[in-house]
Amino acid sequence: MTKPRCYPFRSEKAKAEFEAFCVEKAKAWPPGTQTRSIEVPSGRTFVRACGRISDPPLVLLPGARVSSLMWTPHIAALSAHCRVYALDIIGDVGFSVNRAEISRPDDLLNWLDEVLAVLVPTGQLNLMGISYGGWIAGQYALRHPGRLRKLVLLAPGGTVSPFSLSFFLAIGLLSMPVPLLSGSPLRRILGWLFRDSVRTSDTSRALFEATVKDLRTVWRLFDLPRPLWSTVLDDEAWRSFSVPCLFLVGEHEKIYSAEAAIKRLRRVAPQVSAEIIPGAGHDLTMVQAELVTNTVLRFLGEQAALASQAA
Repeated sequence: MTKPRCYPFRSEKAKAEFEAFCVEKAKAWPPGTQTRSIEVPSGRTFVRACGRISDPPLVLLPGARVSSLMWTPHIAALSAHCRVYALDIIGDVGFSVNRAEISRPDDLLNWLDEVLAVLVPTGQLNLMGISYGGWIAGQYALRHPGRLRKLVLLAPGGTVSPFSLSFFLAIGLLSMPVPLLSGSPLRRILGWLFRDSVRTSDTSRALFEATVKDLRTVWRLFDLPRPLWSTVLDDEAWRSFSVPCLFLVGEHEKIYSAEAAIKRLRRVAPQVSAEIIPGAGHDLTMVQAELVTNTVLRFLGEQAALASQAA
């Protein structure tokens, strides 16, 4: 079936509104940030790039139903040390457009490999993903370990632990018609998922309110298929995991038990650095942005130092 010209937006007017929305949001990104669209066999991919070209490359994958702009609280610090490429995932929110239906993980992994071949054609790169993007990043590391120097998984969907029953129920509510989601149900679901943002400080509450507003905008402007369901890696896959990896999860995570996820990794994949972020849940990049960023940069720096010593 041929996609309408405005895909993945509901209309040309919706596309124009989202473009204006992004222009305003992008003002918070570092001066000199560049945007580009890359054409690969899987489709067109929108990329935000910043940082010195001579610095180690770091590719960022956002969660489901958010775009590359979700990295705004972290981008200044990350781009001070890395050449950052923040992607909009095909088949999801943003300006990336898939050419064919995305029906299996291979479709996303092939797309990501095509994009990385353009952005970083030679050598290794660092890859970081959160939630849905974290699941994609973990799958990619298993498929193409030689391409990655370092992997960061921020509360990845599935991957380590199966989703909780309460999260399944929340997803069910998110499948309600758009008009219903524009009101209190969306706020209640996000308030449960991002509990620490609501309770911690005026700053985090303001960020939570902005997130609710942004997601309402997304639901109204985009016409997207449901994302692929994130799967859990079995013990054998984790034991064979060879890419240096940092796993971070908030202590109040709702999509699965943080404690159970850490316990499993320490049992089956002790080579993975696994840490719990205090005072956070699935909103760890919002309510504990500085701690998460510093932990990631410290991990990347340790890897860089080890590489220099080995050389």
